[in-house]
Amino acid sequence: MEKQHLLAAFADKFGGEGTVFASPGRINLIGEHTDYNGGFVFPGAVQQGIMAVIRPNGTDLVRAFSLDLNEYGEWPVNDPKGPEETCLRFVYGVARELIERGVEVSGFDTVFAGDVPLGAGMSSSAALESCFAFGLNDLFHGTISKWDMVLAGQATEHKYIGCNCGIMDQFASVFGQAGKLMRLDCRSREFEYFPFEPKGYRLVLVNSCVKHELAGSPYNDRRRSCEKVAEAIQALHPERKIETLRDCTWEDLEELKIKNEKLKITAEDLQRATFVLGEKDRVLAVCDALVKGDYEEVGRQMYRTHEGLSREYEVSCEELDFLNDIAKECRVTGSRIMGGGFGGCTINLVKDELYDAFTRRAVEAFEAKYGHKPIIIPVVIGDGSRKID
Repeated sequence: MEKQHLLAAFADKFGGEGTVFASPGRINLIGEHTDYNGGFVFPGAVQQGIMAVIRPNGTDLVRAFSLDLNEYGEWPVNDPKGPEETCLRFVYGVARELIERGVEVSGFDTVFAGDVPLGAGMSSSAALESCFAFGLNDLFHGTISKWDMVLAGQATEHKYIGCNCGIMDQFASVFGQAGKLMRLDCRSREFEYFPFEPKGYRLVLVNSCVKHELAGSPYNDRRRSCEKVAEAIQALHPERKIETLRDCTWEDLEELKIKNEKLKITAEDLQRATFVLGEKDRVLAVCDALVKGDYEEVGRQMYRTHEGLSREYEVSCEELDFLNDIAKECRVTGSRIMGGGFGGCTINLVKDELYDAFTRRAVEAFEAKYGHKPIIIPVVIGDGSRKID
């Protein structure tokens, strides 16, 4: 989205000028299904995102227009219900959450749009929330922290959209920095930046454009398996405090395999826990590799994550496994499912000289097998929420 195009749309809708703010979508290099197990994730902001022109209007009325969806709505700031349109409810919810955190938000006019590819798992909704949290805090002279902005976005999802999301998406959108990924501890919220400047390599998403509808039960079942294993290990070791699989070791898991019948732990439960403990190790291995600039090791860990997600956690699907196989055939450095699974994207770390051949082969082979083309989405790690001068 170009700033001048958005400013022109704002002038056409409301007259005059406003202030431009932007927030990015995100990728996650490694660390899947670890958030609810108290583990680590490894996201980064991307250059694609949401941009909004915002201007206080001196009234108690919010007037908002989604340029992408051609949806307009207006409502009083303190309206207890808010608009019905989903895209506008994000704006409504963030404003409400900032007011709860002490920001004196009054009426404003806004036009917003974005270029985050839909259905690619790059978190366009978090980008929208973060953009307005940052912008409204700035324009109405708020003093809340970046973490408060993150939590306001998450609360908007929970309370006004009905999605019980984690914290990673909003965190990456607000805190992102160009050329850096972030290791976030989902339990303590501590985080650290790691350099990501893969000279000679590129990151690219291959969006399968498929999503298998398996409702919420597969995710809930896996989460419950992880909880059961942690509870069983706690029962074996009452002297320790074991809240999630984050607190468990490989030795604990081996001990549980011997005593699993008594504790009613199934082979499937153990299989899920094996993936989570392995993923915890892989995230830390990638951190070490990035410090050393060893992108070949990063790639090896990505392939191991895909294998674990496919065989141990069983959240892959035929199409994603096919794309991963194509990556191997094309000598791609690293490739894996990105996101919850059952469809969506693979994220791929590709040497420059192999990029064109890989993306061409992925499109041609996938279309020949499944009848439609996947979408190639180049990834560049960008900055987080900001004002655009």
